[in-house]
Amino acid sequence: MPAILLAFLGYCAAETTAGLWASSYLVEARGVEAGTAARFVSLFYLGITFGRFLNGFVADRMGDRRMIRVGVAGMLAGMALVMLPVGSTLPALAGMIVFGLGCAPVYPSIIHATPHNFGERNSQAIIGIQMAAAYTGSTFMPPLFGVIAGATTIRLFPWYLAMFAVLLLVMTERVNGVTGTERD
Repeated sequence: MPAILLAFLGYCAAETTAGLWASSYLVEARGVEAGTAARFVSLFYLGITFGRFLNGFVADRMGDRRMIRVGVAGMLAGMALVMLPVGSTLPALAGMIVFGLGCAPVYPSIIHATPHNFGERNSQAIIGIQMAAAYTGSTFMPPLFGVIAGATTIRLFPWYLAMFAVLLLVMTERVNGVTGTERD
């Protein structure tokens, strides 16, 4: 169970840090105009919302584990676009939208997989503990990034998010290894 808690912490840390720090990163590190940066952070959240709507149509066919994998791949692809060392700001702006679309299936898929992963009998209690891990990631990791950025550089932003996406992937795959077969 610690693996799924770290996965939740990682996901919520990435989503919340992105929402709180993306505008600052885009303005300070990439030279994006403040209004444009704010609009694209809004599009990050729209990507999550629209992505969750679309995921509803394919989730049962793909299964929770595949949805999580696809989501993490989207998160990492989004951060790869943000990290591209090009003169244009367009890849970084698009990367925030892609990151949001990648975030979309992760949270609901982890919750939905809980009865399969840990048993129907334990699922309600485990979901409560998962929520505690989620709130821990949402509460403490964005301010931690602020401390890190203040002591070093805000340019670490995409690396910080990518680190949590990798943590999420590794921990969910660890749960998959323990619990066995895919849920269809």
